[in-house]
Amino acid sequence: MSVSFKLDDGREISIETGRLARQADGAAVVRLGNCMLLATVVANPEPKPGQSFFPLTVDYQEKFASAGRIPGSFFKREGRLSDYEILISRLIDRALRPLFPDDYLCEVQVLVTLISSDPEVMPDALACLAASAALAVSDVPIQEIISEVRVARIDGKMRINPNRTDLKNADMDFIIAATEKNIMMVEGEAKECQEADVVKAIEIAHEAVRMQIKAQAELRDKIGVTGKREYTKPYTNPDVENKIKAFAGEKMYQVAKSALGKHERREAMRAIYDEYAASIGEGEMTPEDAGLVKGYFHDVEKEVVRNMMLNDRVRLDGRNLEQVRPLTMEVDFLPSPHGSALFTRGETQSLTTVTLGTSEDELLLENAATSVYSKFILHYNFPPFSTGEVKPMRGPGRREVGHGNLAMRSLKQMMPLDTYPYTVRVVSDILESNGSSSMATVCAGSLALMDAGVPVPKHVSGVAMGLISGDDNKFAILTDILGDEDHLGDMDFKVTGTRDGICGIQMDIKVDGLSMDIMMQALEQARNGRLHILDAMYEAIPEPRAELKPHAPRIIQFEIDREFIGAVIGPGGKIIQEIQRETGSTINIEEVDDKGVVKIFSSDKESIDKAFAWIKGIVAIPEVGDTYDSVVKSVMPYGAFVEFMPGKQGLLHISEISWSRLDTLEGVMKEGDKIKVKLVGTDPKTGKFRLSRKVLMDKPEGYVEPAEGEDGGERRERRGGDRGDRGGDRRDRGGDRGGDRRNSGGDRGGNRGGGDRDRGNRNGGGDRERRPQGQDGERRNDNNNNAGQQQQPQEQAQNNAGFTAGNDMSSSNDADLML
Repeated sequence: MSVSFKLDDGREISIETGRLARQADGAAVVRLGNCMLLATVVANPEPKPGQSFFPLTVDYQEKFASAGRIPGSFFKREGRLSDYEILISRLIDRALRPLFPDDYLCEVQVLVTLISSDPEVMPDALACLAASAALAVSDVPIQEIISEVRVARIDGKMRINPNRTDLKNADMDFIIAATEKNIMMVEGEAKECQEADVVKAIEIAHEAVRMQIKAQAELRDKIGVTGKREYTKPYTNPDVENKIKAFAGEKMYQVAKSALGKHERREAMRAIYDEYAASIGEGEMTPEDAGLVKGYFHDVEKEVVRNMMLNDRVRLDGRNLEQVRPLTMEVDFLPSPHGSALFTRGETQSLTTVTLGTSEDELLLENAATSVYSKFILHYNFPPFSTGEVKPMRGPGRREVGHGNLAMRSLKQMMPLDTYPYTVRVVSDILESNGSSSMATVCAGSLALMDAGVPVPKHVSGVAMGLISGDDNKFAILTDILGDEDHLGDMDFKVTGTRDGICGIQMDIKVDGLSMDIMMQALEQARNGRLHILDAMYEAIPEPRAELKPHAPRIIQFEIDREFIGAVIGPGGKIIQEIQRETGSTINIEEVDDKGVVKIFSSDKESIDKAFAWIKGIVAIPEVGDTYDSVVKSVMPYGAFVEFMPGKQGLLHISEISWSRLDTLEGVMKEGDKIKVKLVGTDPKTGKFRLSRKVLMDKPEGYVEPAEGEDGGERRERRGGDRGDRGGDRRDRGGDRGGDRRNSGGDRGGNRGGGDRDRGNRNGGGDRERRPQGQDGERRNDNNNNAGQQQQPQEQAQNNAGFTAGNDMSSSNDADLML
């Protein structure tokens, strides 16, 4: 059984039930393109004994198989929910929870699973639709059908559930959940949009939600769901409730209007409870009635506080409805972090730090369809001592993940992510809390970013709003709510932004009938509170620091030609690792638009300068005629190999070291010596460099230039003389070796010369063992055999370093002049 409907752009969404997960109380499959979500709901038939709250669990999970992938974990299977999955789970939970009756206490589990992924479809906007459809076709008691859509403004136009590619260009991105009549949940971010833009987006989203609710109702009617199951309601006793109200109502009112602190107020309320408990004689109350007392006390407190704010327009801490709590803030609070700020608003306090890192510190955000790296990270920590409680420390919970995400999305709007080379991590530790700790994180984070010297153009502040509604359309909108006001109120509405617009919104509504007029009034009141906080923040630090902290990592970024990327990295990263090791810096190279973008990080400017010069030397093209400070890398009988630029070596021939003739370099030059050389030329065939030291020295007095070929001829003559006993003319070297090479009969195996040379049989002459070709080559190139053997390790080392063309290794022509 299925139904379908179309989005404004013509894409079709279908909802199906009856084929999958048939033993669940309700199941539905929602499909858009290739994206398919399976939602199931199961509810226990009876509540647990003593159950006093509604135990709803909502989990969203993505199967990696849905995108044709294998999980990257050690066990190669899906594990605990990722932060991304937790955030979507919260979107569903916050939308569904208000739908259940207040007296329904049976445990309910809603599971939404991505079973097929489409890279262009965002599943978070469809997850709540699937969950609501599963509830709609089940007999689990819910009061209304709900749905959820994404609305984004792209190129000035509002669009419903845009694809992933288009969403990258959006300047507004909200997910909105609603019933047929009422908005229930809003979450999103924007690039400084106006309050009227938010209201317009909500109105457009509500129309799309109504279409989805209609489709769910049609599917429910098709399968014949006519009612919901009966359930056991908790025991009540109106007489006990009335007695408690009569005993405690006025006393609670006096405590509520006394403007006590959080803990003092709780102690005063507890004293009233203890007084009532002491007034009850033994046997006056049944165990069942005794179990109701605490709940009724809470109900009376809620009623008293709400009436006080509605009628007296006074709040628990004595403020008026629009007043922000006292603010104190301090930047550069901690000496070692790269940036820090302490932000205190009333009884809520955040100590926030900023750390600057390299691209290697980027956070991998992975889900079934995509894997991206984030340069901006924000973590929110809420330790139990912040509320004076004792709880086990078991890592961040869902609430911490959600609050951190809202703060991250708000501050991200001001981050220069495309141009700022650092990875930035913001950590907010809540040291005390009495409401609006997530908004304190936004404010403290903005202060700490400026303290760290991050070039954010504006401060971002945040304020939490509340709503108290009563009969006869009476309501009170509260600015900067306390924890108790959040708990006892009808709305929690967090708004962040700059002086110019809204950057983030998170809203949860617990009652029906929130009109757009009330919504607009709440947004305007939030703007006034936001601006008040911003004024104080600009007094604390008006703009980012011009300089980073002395211990913060420095960075330079520059481009190199694409063909030099491999030369800088080296085989297996050998060169770049050597640079990092020798300079103490961190280097990252990326190819962007056919260019190599090099980033060098270090807390020491000298390290950066050294690494920069090294890399510039690698990619530089030496100029003939330039003089270089060089280091002798190795000494050979025929000269020395010197490094005259980082990663570039050349041969300083023995004849170019001094104007005096040298027969050996012993005592003249050794490995590690620092000398000046001049680049006098490059070999046109190999590109290898020829260096000279003597041209930088004055000629000795009386020096006579040798006649052309004199010096070289003398050496050749000596070489020829020394080898005269090897047979004189090469044509007459035969003798015992089988005669002339052109007429090599006898032992050599026949005539090797001329066009008639027979290559078919080279073993025709006697028993001479055939030499390998390499050995034959050595015999024929006897003049430069020794030089070639000495040169080979140097050439191998140069090739290993990643420099083939442009290296100054001795060519075979150079070797002819060595001996």
